Amino acid sequence: MNDFPVDFQTVAKGGQQLRPISSSDLMQNFAWAKLQADPTLVEEVASMGFTGFKLKIPPVPSGGTHVLGAVEGALTWIATEEC
Repeated sequence: MNDFPVDFQTVAKGGQQLRPISSSDLMQNFAWAKLQADPTLVEEVASMGFTGFKLKIPPVPSGGTHVLGAVEGALTWIATEEC
């Protein structure tokens, strides 16, 4: 299933394979590509004039060794021993 905004495969099959790939179309596809994640864990952002998505991850602690985990349904950094 290809539901990117610009389907380059369809362009090629339509006999337009000699048409140069538009950098704008390519960047739109990159910005559109999103994570398959719970909607509460992603936020919509703008990048280079296109809409995209990023994970909502708490700031990384400045010291020690931590792992990212879920505590009572919320993402959090959990202190751990160095391996």
